Amino acid sequence: MNAVDKMVCFSLYSASRATTQAYRSLLKPWDLTYPQYLVLVSLWSEGPLSVGALGEALDLDSGTLSPLLRRLDSAGLVTRTREAPDERIVTVSLTDRGRELRSEMRELPSQALACMNLTPAAATALLEALQSYSKSMRQPHSLPIS
Repeated sequence: MNAVDKMVCFSLYSASRATTQAYRSLLKPWDLTYPQYLVLVSLWSEGPLSVGALGEALDLDSGTLSPLLRRLDSAGLVTRTREAPDERIVTVSLTDRGRELRSEMRELPSQALACMNLTPAAATALLEALQSYSKSMRQPHSLPIS
């Protein structure tokens, strides 16, 4: 075992990359990326969302989210509309095709879980631990100054 294998940050990074690669294979039939899939999942569960709310929910900045939404729009999966009276607010909604994908992709979460080789209980425990970790890391910390 080398030095980085003993680092929590490296294990998180490595697990994230492995997860993204697994989703890349699972999403290939629909020509979607993992972040695009996350947008669709958010819209399936929450309904239309502003770009700001979507970015906040997915922890994506507008520089990442805007091109992603443009590609989903071009693919006919979402629409983006400016809201009156404040046209700075753009709402993202699913198209009929975007809604249809939900049933086409219904097996994807269980396929992803199978790739992870986790029981549902272990997946739940991991999810809770990661959410707690993320929340903790978002809190202000005073770091020692060298």
